[in-house]
Formats: sequence, structure tokens, C-alpha cells
Amino acid sequence: MVCDFCAGAGGKTLAIGAMMASSGRLYAFDVAEKRLVKMKPRLARSGLSNVMPQLLASENDTRVKRLAGKLDRVLVDAPCSGLGTVRRNPDLKFRQSPESVAELTQKQAAILRSAARLLKPGGRLVYATCSLLSEENEAVVETLLAEGGFTLLPVNEILAQGKIDLDTGPMLKMSPSMHGTDGFFAAVLVKTAA
Repeated sequence: MVCDFCAGAGGKTLAIGAMMASSGRLYAFDVAEKRLVKMKPRLARSGLSNVMPQLLASENDTRVKRLAGKLDRVLVDAPCSGLGTVRRNPDLKFRQSPESVAELTQKQAAILRSAARLLKPGGRLVYATCSLLSEENEAVVETLLAEGGFTLLPVNEILAQGKIDLDTGPMLKMSPSMHGTDGFFAAVLVKTAA
């Protein structure tokens, strides 16, 4: 059982569903009905039979509580400042402020905590953003780790096992200046306790 916690219009959901080959159960959660509506025709075209789109009222929705401790994998592609995409969207730097980033980090932490409750022991959680800011990335992950019940699974080790020659350390940090990509962040956490 897998969940795309911030599914949006379903691009990552459909990719995960394809990897799952319509086996198991794949929940696609989002708080924006418009985004989930955009997923429906894409889902119909995909032919996947294991995807269950679910509109959430908030990260504390009863659907989340009912699934607590039952999932194997959870992806949180968190809402973020998007500052890793400034080279493609230069106006972003004028739309963000220290206050808006502070609001986002609170939302990110709440989403991550809620998504973390879904996992059974040994389950994996991937937290990702398209931001370069450590307060949206490492700080959010480190806060959850400090609360206990999770350990960090080093991304560089996962990539090495897959014979991918990329080492940005225990957390994935891609930057335009070093990698020629947009700025991305990802961390993999493993639930250690019930």
C-alpha cells in the first residue's frame, strides 16, 4: 500500500502506479479538488486500476487517521516556495518573502508529520521539494527525525545500489549551478517504531 500524499494532478501518482503494474493499492491524496479533477482523465487514459484519488479536508482528515500504520510507502512532494525553479520562473523570487517561507515551513512540517503516521514499521517516506532553502528541506526533515520513530536512509547509498553515479550526501540536493537541473531536494526516512 502506497500513498502520494500531495498528488496534485497525478503525474507522480501515475508513474508510481505504472511501477506497481496495477497491483496493491495506491492512494492519491490532495486538499485541492481542482487538481484531483485534472487527474481523472489522465487516470482513465492510463488504464491503472489500483489508484484511489481522495480529497482531504486537511492533513488531519479522517481518511489519514483510518490508514494510520498501514502503508508501506509514502511520497510527500510538499508544497514549497519553488525557489529551485527560479531559472525557469524568475518572477518567483518576487512572490516569496521570509514570512511566506515561514508559513510554508509550518505547513510542510504538519504535512510531513501527518504523512508519517500512515507508515507501518519499516515503511519508507520520501520527502521532496523543488526548493533550495534549507529551512524547507533539511530543517523540516531534521525536526521529524528529532521527534523520534524515524531514521534517515542515506540517498547516496540508495543511488549507489542502483549504480547511479550521483552523490550529494545523505539527502539529495540538486542545484542548477552544480548539476544543470532545477533545484530539487529529497530525503528518505524509515519508520523504526510503531
